[in-house]
Amino acid sequence: MDKQTLELTKEWIKKAENDLRSAEYLITMELPPTDTICFHSEQCAEKYLKGFLTIKGIEFERSHDLDYLLDECKRENLEFEELRDIAEDLTPYAVEIRYPDDFVEISVNEASEAIEKAKKVKNFVLGLLQKLLQQS
Repeated sequence: MDKQTLELTKEWIKKAENDLRSAEYLITMELPPTDTICFHSEQCAEKYLKGFLTIKGIEFERSHDLDYLLDECKRENLEFEELRDIAEDLTPYAVEIRYPDDFVEISVNEASEAIEKAKKVKNFVLGLLQKLLQQS
């Protein structure tokens, strides 16, 4: 893997971590903005998947659809199917909840679960990236 690919992958991870940190901080507020927390949780998962695709040299469309990104990741590793339920749960937070017409009330518990799901994607992808870096 070349230096440019590694640097771009690191940028995806950094951006994913910023989304996760934002969600974790916002959930501690007295009246947490649950829609924003869920959005950042989805963004975290999305960017970790894009980081994996980047390090593997797989080009992908600009998309917020985690199912699509998982399908692309599965071309390299079938274990990504383990994340399918998480993807289906988080994907609606990418676009739908950002607009007033589609606003739905999200509980603090649901927002906390979104953070945990993002962390599962993070841990899964980081585990694979660590193995890849050890092999190279």
